[in-house]
Amino acid sequence: MASGDWIEQFSGLARLPDPVRTKLVDRSRVINVSAGTHIFGPGNIPDNLLLLLDGTVRVSQTSEKGREIVLYRVEAGQSCVLTTACLLAHEAYAAEGVAETDIKAVSIPRAVFDELLTVSSQFRDFVFAAYARRITDLFRVIDDVAFGKIDVRLAERLIDLAGESNDLKVTHQQLATELGTAREVISRQLADFQKRGLVQQSRGHIVLSDQPALERLVDAV
Repeated sequence: MASGDWIEQFSGLARLPDPVRTKLVDRSRVINVSAGTHIFGPGNIPDNLLLLLDGTVRVSQTSEKGREIVLYRVEAGQSCVLTTACLLAHEAYAAEGVAETDIKAVSIPRAVFDELLTVSSQFRDFVFAAYARRITDLFRVIDDVAFGKIDVRLAERLIDLAGESNDLKVTHQQLATELGTAREVISRQLADFQKRGLVQQSRGHIVLSDQPALERLVDAV
């Protein structure tokens, strides 16, 4: 990737004035991170904003009782709302970010972030537009955990994780983490889905036998 080519993946940055764009490209760097790497964790103070070019970062939080919930995923073309919030507030993380796949990202140093936020309205608009979109996603997570029906939430997450395939390699505990609930709750709901012919299960493996029916369950809400 030629220097500066990455900026075209972010429409808000591609429209930056040439002097601002040049400064951003010259003072940032493209990094590669292996799958499984802990990118940040509770108590860490961010010194860079990462813009993801390729791969996926999973952001999750663990309660005092040890229950974990996936808050959101950062994918190509996105930034992490929690990192943005911590940079703006000069506070430490309260959650964990892990590279779910090998990733490629642009690392923008805090000093550059602070400077461009002050001098460039276009950069500021880019940062806050991305921040607003992610905050909306987080409110949806809160609403789902507090008020959502577990059968609907599980059906939706199975469909999302399956993507274009009907075949998932995932454990009941991993699904419980995705939804912020107990493994036993997931096991009971999957058993019900299996009785209804919606899924087939084996150890660490789930096949969506009737994805259209799962989609109807989600759409009925």
